[in-house]
Amino acid sequence: MRKILCYLLLIFLATSCITKKELVYMQNEKLKKNTPTNFTTPYKEYELQPNDVLSIKVLSVQPETSNLFNIVDPSNAFGITGPSSLFLSGYSIDQQGRVTLPIIGQLKVSGLTVAQAQEQIQRSLDRYINDATVVTKLISFKISVLGDVRNPGYYYVYNEQASLLEALSMAGDLTQGASRENIKLIRQKPGGTEVVLLDLKDPNLVQSQYYYLKPNDVLYVEPRKTQIKRDNLVIVSTVLGVLSTAALILNFVNIQ
Repeated sequence: MRKILCYLLLIFLATSCITKKELVYMQNEKLKKNTPTNFTTPYKEYELQPNDVLSIKVLSVQPETSNLFNIVDPSNAFGITGPSSLFLSGYSIDQQGRVTLPIIGQLKVSGLTVAQAQEQIQRSLDRYINDATVVTKLISFKISVLGDVRNPGYYYVYNEQASLLEALSMAGDLTQGASRENIKLIRQKPGGTEVVLLDLKDPNLVQSQYYYLKPNDVLYVEPRKTQIKRDNLVIVSTVLGVLSTAALILNFVNIQ
């Protein structure tokens, strides 16, 4: 029994060693201190889709008219703004890609960027209110981070773009047992769902079309194989320890 435990201990020590190469992001031997390395990162502005929620605010010298567009969440009596409050005070895009606004009626905005939607709403509003200004923001930019991160969950992004590394930092970064080479990005598309594997150790990641996230993206961080082996060895060692203790007790009882 002692030989078995010693053997398992050696295996445990061998599999529990973590090297720097397993943990470092964006590894590149060509990177040098104080010498910038430029990468071209493709970024395409997000195009609105059904179920997105827009904040549409109208400012003008005629508040009695402009306030018709400015939805106020009645439950937000203390002025505290949160995801639920933003949702209740926003305009949802229906399955036909339209928003319904007071006076103006229905406007098709799916397929447009937020800036383009704002311009379209502004043109429509100018026919009814003079000297009014429209401010439009996307308030349903939510991402989910799951797996081997310190704080898994869903997070709201309050700007029009967020990178993969920003999302991981929101979740408290990866644990030491997380795989840097297998980050699953799950993205909803009009025709279905797209799943792609990303490698954080690859410096060319910043040049990938998947470096910038889109609303409702899901990131899943897989555990490293060595971490799984380590966890299994801990379980095996615990079981063998219990069996060894039980054997010693039985041996002691038999001697008595």
